[in-house]
Amino acid sequence: MFGKKSRDYLPEDWEPVIRSSICTGEKVAGFKNRHTGVFEDVMLVRVPSDVEEFRKKYGISAETKIPTIY
Repeated sequence: MFGKKSRDYLPEDWEPVIRSSICTGEKVAGFKNRHTGVFEDVMLVRVPSDVEEFRKKYGISAETKIPTIY
């Protein structure tokens, strides 16, 4: 599932988000379509450095807040 997708990050169409499970606490970094609300996962987040790797891979600046959705 993870690592298969390679997406061009277009800020006007996609918002970076962290999806967290209410039950298990598992977190997944990905993108939510700003127009349709569809979430596409990109990578599993196990430790905080995974979020930094996500930012680096897709050129998301440190100033950009990545919201968590449930």
